[in-house]
Amino acid sequence: MTPVPLLAAKVPVEPDGDEGRRWLLDELGKPVYQEARPTWFDLVSQAIIDWINDLLAGATSGSGAVALVIVVLIVAALLVGAFLVFGRPALNRRSRAGDALFGEDDTRVAAELRSSAERAASAGDFTTAIQELFRALARGMAERTLLDLYPGMTARGFAREAARPFPGHAEQLAAVAADFDAVRYLGRAGTEEQYRRVAELERELRTARPAGLVAS
Repeated sequence: MTPVPLLAAKVPVEPDGDEGRRWLLDELGKPVYQEARPTWFDLVSQAIIDWINDLLAGATSGSGAVALVIVVLIVAALLVGAFLVFGRPALNRRSRAGDALFGEDDTRVAAELRSSAERAASAGDFTTAIQELFRALARGMAERTLLDLYPGMTARGFAREAARPFPGHAEQLAAVAADFDAVRYLGRAGTEEQYRRVAELERELRTARPAGLVAS
């Protein structure tokens, strides 16, 4: 025979309204339910996705283009926001690359470098004059878009690149590049003869027509 207390334990409990609500709140307050609640980011993201889906799904043939334009504008706004936040690293790197000139950051144009070389030569400082005029030669070709000056480019590397549009001057380019390296890196004093050699080549190539360019 089943004891009365055991029988009572098996009888379903039917709480009243207030007690039932309290049990429900206690149950939902457990950590497992709190952790499953969506965050504000989840709610906002889902709301945006639902809005776009409703916009596209409810669009008629006449308003479909308008809905598409709105979506494109939203995406464009997000891209612009990311652009403003993260900046322009690629473009910045490219702009900085144009300033690189044989291991130094130099924003001067060819005419400025040429004037600096002439002043140094007038003062008898042919070491500086050779370096400045060789840089003017390189900058001048870059300004004419005959070649690109990139970070890490050496004087000899420039001479090889410059010989492509001016193959007839390959030996002269290699010679003045060697002079530049000698005064810039080997600590040798520049001579007037070396300066005049660079000056003659720079003056000649400044207006020379690149190989393969047909005259109009």
